[in-house]
Parts: sequence; C-alpha cells; structure tokens
Amino acid sequence: MIDLANDVLRGSYPPLVTPLRDGEVDTETFAHLVEVQVREGSHGVVVAGTTGEPTTLTTRERVRLLEVAVKASAGRIPVVAATGSQSLAETLELTAAAEKAGAQAALVLTPYFVKPPPRGLVDYFVEVGRSTRLPLLVYHIPGRAAVEVKPDTVAQIAERLPNLVGLKHAANDLGFVSAVLHRLGPAFRVFAGLEELSFPMLAIGASGLMNAVGNLAPRRVADLYRAAARGDAATARRLHDELFELNQAVFLDTNPIPIKYMMKRIGLLPSEEHRLPMVSATPELAARLDGVLRRAGLLAAA
Repeated sequence: MIDLANDVLRGSYPPLVTPLRDGEVDTETFAHLVEVQVREGSHGVVVAGTTGEPTTLTTRERVRLLEVAVKASAGRIPVVAATGSQSLAETLELTAAAEKAGAQAALVLTPYFVKPPPRGLVDYFVEVGRSTRLPLLVYHIPGRAAVEVKPDTVAQIAERLPNLVGLKHAANDLGFVSAVLHRLGPAFRVFAGLEELSFPMLAIGASGLMNAVGNLAPRRVADLYRAAARGDAATARRLHDELFELNQAVFLDTNPIPIKYMMKRIGLLPSEEHRLPMVSATPELAARLDGVLRRAGLLAAA
C-alpha cells in the first residue's frame, strides 16, 4: 500500500447531490454547494457518489461535475471522484478523466447487477487501479449493488494493487470494518457510508465519513469526526445523538429524495428536481421531513 500523509483522506467527505434545473445539470448551484462545504469545515467532497444520482447522468455530465468541483474548491479541500459504473470500459474512462481533472482519489463502486464472483472483483479492481496513478478506494454498498465484498477479497486486491488505499463501507456490519483493519492495518482508510454507524465506525478505527447528511449539516458531521479523532468520546456521542434523526430521515425514501427536499427547504437548492425513475418527495413525506428539520434547528435557521 502506498504511503499517504497522515492527514490525507481523513475526515468528513460529503457525497454531494447533483442539482438539476429544467432537466439539465445546474453547475452554478453545484459550485455553490462546494463552497458551502469549504465554508462549513468539511475535509473534502465526493462527486457523483450515490447521493449524486450518477446512474441518471451521462458520462460527460459526471466529468463536468468533477471539473466544476475541482475548480470551485480551488485547492482548499480535496475532491474525490466516484468513477464506478456498470462496465469496466466506462469505469476506466471516468477514472482517467478524474485523474486529468485533478481529483485526489477515485472511489470505485463494485460492478452492479452482474453479481461477479470474488476472483472477478479482484481482477476488476486491479485492472482499474493499474490504469491510474490516483489512490483508489473500493465503494462497498451491497444493498445497492447486490455484491458483497469479503475482507479476504479486499486483502487480495491490496496484495496486487499498491494504490488501493481504502474503502467506503455502506453496510450494517461493524465486524467487516474490524476484520479489514486487522488485515490491512490502521493506515488503510475506511470511510463510513451509513450515517447511523458514523460514530461506531470511527470508534473502531474508521478514517472518516462519506455521509449524505453532510449535505444538510456539514459542520456537525465534520465536528463529529474531529471529536472522535481527538479522542473526545463525550462530544462525539453528543453529536451522534444530535444527528440521529437527520441520519434516519435520509432513508425515509430512496436517497437522495429526502436530502434534496430538505436542502430545498433550508435554501441550499432552488428545487428538488430529479430525473426519472427518481421522483420528488410526496406531500406526506415532505410534512414528515419538515418536522425533522424543525427539531434539528435547521428550518428555523433558514
């Protein structure tokens, strides 16, 4: 595994939503969202992660979003490019574009729908990783991709791929995190991808958070990481509790439907527009989310 500086790929890296306006990607609003993350103390951002609805975007749109994010961040915070797709060819294309655009790392989703065997996953990630000089993170989200990666598979990839530096783990399995860190050591970056497990994962050695709720409350999420990193468990636990209902609200409907609605309500987005088959919040969900925002102190602040 390549050596990274201790502060590289650590902290809160919210996966940004993709704003849309009249069916087109709204790059002006997207640049503003990057600026919000800088201002609120996030350690970095992820472009075209699950929360960014990448499967509804063209390859060119994904590349353009990355270019906008790199320009808007202006070196103040790093940008991680989510480059995984349904085919190896498209993943290679997106990963090459990420390196050219100035991303700090590539977050590569496990190939979805095809349900490959472990040996296929190993060869796939080795092929992608060898095509780039970027540090590579595996995106493990079995609930979406229908592919489960075992700790032994991660170790096999790491043995053959020096630039594999970590993963994003979006599954309700803390044992997986312990097993991976036991095999690969504390320098291996593990990011929490399920909001409710943020504090527990940090407590057992995770390096950071890639949480959709960071779009709504970036400072609280970043402060949770900072408290855990300095060993202040009491503060981290308090922030974990403060974020609990917001974290749950992310999954009251398919992400990012609740996130986009709540961002619109607090003035971070001009609309909650989606592309089919994604749709906006129902009136019943909207009323429920308004209550969450009020109790979190976000609606009044807007």
